[in-house]
Amino acid sequence: MDSILRSERKLSLGRLWNRQNSPEYEPVEEAEGGEYRTATGLESADKVPRPAPRRRRWQGYFTCGSIWGLTILAATLLISLLLSIAKSLWGIEDDPDKIFSNWGKPGTKTEGLARYPTDFLRDVVPIRCHSHNDYWRTVPLFSALHAGCIGVEADVWLFDNDPELYVGHDTAALTPERTFTSLYIDPIVDLINRTNPHTQFYSDTRRGVFDYDPEQTLILLVDVKTDGAETWPHVMSQLEPLRSRDWLTYVKDGAVQQRQVTVVGTGNTPFDLVVENSTYRDAFFDAPLADLWVDPDDPNSTPSKEATAYDKTNSFYASTSLMESVGVGFGGFGDDQLRSIRGQIKGAHKQGLKVRYWDTPGWPIAIRNKVWHTLMEEGADILNVDDLKSASKLEF
Repeated sequence: MDSILRSERKLSLGRLWNRQNSPEYEPVEEAEGGEYRTATGLESADKVPRPAPRRRRWQGYFTCGSIWGLTILAATLLISLLLSIAKSLWGIEDDPDKIFSNWGKPGTKTEGLARYPTDFLRDVVPIRCHSHNDYWRTVPLFSALHAGCIGVEADVWLFDNDPELYVGHDTAALTPERTFTSLYIDPIVDLINRTNPHTQFYSDTRRGVFDYDPEQTLILLVDVKTDGAETWPHVMSQLEPLRSRDWLTYVKDGAVQQRQVTVVGTGNTPFDLVVENSTYRDAFFDAPLADLWVDPDDPNSTPSKEATAYDKTNSFYASTSLMESVGVGFGGFGDDQLRSIRGQIKGAHKQGLKVRYWDTPGWPIAIRNKVWHTLMEEGADILNVDDLKSASKLEF
């Protein structure tokens, strides 16, 4: 019996200790007459305030968070709606390809019209960009021109017993309708005819494709994918509609005469065929830029003897792969890489050639933009681009 009482006493003392250390404990004071009351003067335990249940607190948090979330969502939707209205009212168009999305489709009243009206070029400012793999555009040639690019690229393929040159990145992408003539030669002829109308006010034929700058030549880079010796004569033959109208930049007796279109051969284009005619030529070579390097710190440094064969009378571009000949780090260019770029650009300019780097990074966007700006700051003459939208917004 004594042990049970001692045990209960210990339990009672333990409960008292726990109660005194709990946040709900309130001390009592002795009043007159030996009576006790709580320090707050409450008369009964029923009137002791109890904390709100935890569930109610979480319900409050949830309600508040929901209200804020709905408010942010509504504000986002409102901003998107206002931007859409602004685009429709002011004719803002981000992607140059989108304006042609319905071109030529039934019911648009464009089925029988030329694929590109010159009105779209009346306020286009030419910029130093080259439309890489241009045939991938929604509308080859015209999407690039609308963005302001002064250069376009066509990869051409020749097959046995077929005089046509087919355009595409590889053989799996070729179709009978997409030819060098249908995608480039005929549209260029039609476009220049439209920019040089014969009226009572005008009868000349010297205006180029850009109304904003009629003197700007369009650079047509022809990347020969099949055997050069067999394919290049076909390229020259299919340029005849431009040649016969005196619209091809040419060299005669060592002097360059610029015209509306400048043709440059690259890929498997044979240099010996380009320079075969020593007195007249109306197509140029894409020289190897890496071979033209000179010491950027030596004002008397000149390209090697082999590299001096390339000059403005037989070549137009000097190009190379940026990744292979220079390289790009995650943070851009290092000192050695910048020195390589400066030496290549200096050597090409000594020969009167325009510098073009291909195989430039497309992602991450911040690195791509940094590379673009650095190349142009160092003296590159044209940017090789895949993203026309971003290139058209670049500050040159």
